[in-house]
Amino acid sequence: MEKAKLSGAAKASYGLGAVGKDMVYMLSASYVLYYFQDILGVSAAAMGVILMVARVFDAFNDPIMGAIVAKTKTRWGKFRPWLLIGTITNAIVLYLMFSAPPTLSGSGLVAYAAVTYIVWGVTYTMMDIPYWSMIPAFTEGGKEREGLTTLARSCAGVGSAVITIITVMSVSALGKTFGPAGISDREVERIGFSYFSIAVAVLFVLFTVICCINVKEKATTDMKSASIGEMFKALIQNDQAMAVTVAIVIVNCSIYITSNLVIYFFKYDFGGTGWRGDYTLFSTFGGGIQILAMMLLYPFLRKFFSSIQIYYVSLGMAIAGYISLLVLASTSMSNVFLLFIPGFFIFAANGMLAVITTVFLANTVDYGDLKNKRRDESVIFSMQTFVVKLASGISALIASLALQILALSQDVEETADKIDYSLGVEAAQKMGLRMTMTLIPIAGLVFAIFWFKKKYILTDEKLQEISVELVKRETEKMK
Repeated sequence: MEKAKLSGAAKASYGLGAVGKDMVYMLSASYVLYYFQDILGVSAAAMGVILMVARVFDAFNDPIMGAIVAKTKTRWGKFRPWLLIGTITNAIVLYLMFSAPPTLSGSGLVAYAAVTYIVWGVTYTMMDIPYWSMIPAFTEGGKEREGLTTLARSCAGVGSAVITIITVMSVSALGKTFGPAGISDREVERIGFSYFSIAVAVLFVLFTVICCINVKEKATTDMKSASIGEMFKALIQNDQAMAVTVAIVIVNCSIYITSNLVIYFFKYDFGGTGWRGDYTLFSTFGGGIQILAMMLLYPFLRKFFSSIQIYYVSLGMAIAGYISLLVLASTSMSNVFLLFIPGFFIFAANGMLAVITTVFLANTVDYGDLKNKRRDESVIFSMQTFVVKLASGISALIASLALQILALSQDVEETADKIDYSLGVEAAQKMGLRMTMTLIPIAGLVFAIFWFKKKYILTDEKLQEISVELVKRETEKMK
C-alpha cells in the first residue's frame, strides 16, 4: 500500500528533533573537556583518556544499538520508543554531567567525569541510531526521502550552530544571575553550565516529544545494521574504502584538534577581558562559512573541477588557513576580525571536506560491487560514523595531552568581567598552544594529501568505466 505524502507538520517536527539532538551533541563535544579540565580542575591527561576511551567505546556500541532497534516490535513502532527513551535518559545524564557536585575532587571527580561521559555517549547512541534509521519507515523513496534527509541535516547544523554561538556568553550570564555575589569566575562558569545544561536538556526533550507525536511510522521497515566484523571485512576487501577511511580519520583528527583548543586560545592567548565576545563572534562567523561552503561553494566549484581536485583545493585552503593563523597569533594583534582570514579558509575547507568524503565513500560502493561482486552500502556508511568517532577520540587525547604539558589554568580569583587570563600565561605556553593548534593539523593534512594521491584511484573517468562495467554485467545476467 502506498504511503501518504509526508505532511508539512511531520517534516517540521522531524527537523525540530534534529535541532535538539545536535544542540545536545555540540554542547558535549565542544565543552565537556573545558568544563572538567579548566573549570573543575580535572587533569587534562585524565580527561584525554576518558574522552578517547568513551568515544571509541561509543563507536563500537553503534552496531549493537542498531541490532537492538532492528529487533524491537511495539505498538508504537520500533524506532519511536527508543528515540523517546534515549532522549529522556540522555537529557538527564547531560544535566548530571555538567552539574558535578562541588564537594567532589581528585579521583572522585575523575570517576564522576568518566561515568557520566560514557553513559552520556551510550544514551545518545540510543536515540541517534533510531532517529536516522526511521526515515524509510515514514517516507517514500526518491525525492521525498532525499528532501527530508537534507532538511534534517540542515536542521542539525542549525542546532550545532546555536550552541556554538550562545554557550559561552549564556553560561557567564546564567552564572552571574543564579550564583551569589562576589564569587570567582570559575564558580560563575560552574554554576552557569549547570543551568545552561538544564535549558538545553528541556528543549531537547520537548523537541523530541513533538517529533514522536507528529511523525508516524507507516510501515514495518527492515533495518540492516553492520557489525564491526563486517566493517573491517569490507575494508580489507575494498582498498578504495580503506583509502577513504584513513583519509577521513587523518583529516578529522587534524581539524578536531583545533576545535578542541580554540576556546583555550581565545581565553589564554588572544585574551582580553572580552574574550568571550570575541570567541562568540569568531565561532558565529566560522559556523556560517562552514554551512555556506557545504551548500554553495562546493556545488559551485564542482561545475568546474572534479571532486578529487576540490579535495586537494580544500586541503590546501586548510593548510593556508593554519599557516596564516600561526603567523597572526604570533604577532601582537588584538583585532578578532583579522582572525576571520584564517577562519574563512579553515571553516570553508572543513565544510567542503565533509561533503567530499561522503561522496568518495559512495564511490567506493560501486568499486566494491565490481571488484567483489557485492554492494556494501550499509557497511561502508556505518564505517563513516565509526571512523569519525574514532578521530574525535584521538584528537581529544592529543589536545588533552597538550593542555597537560602546557599547564594552562584559570588561577585567578577576581570577579568576572575584569579578568584577562592571558596576562598570567608565559610566552612559551602561548606558543606551545599555537603550535599544537596549527603545526600538528598541518602535518596531518599534508600526510592526507600524499596518502590520497598514492592510494585513491576513483577519478571521474574511472567511475564512468566502473558504471559501464556494472551495467554490462547486469545486462548479461538478464540474458
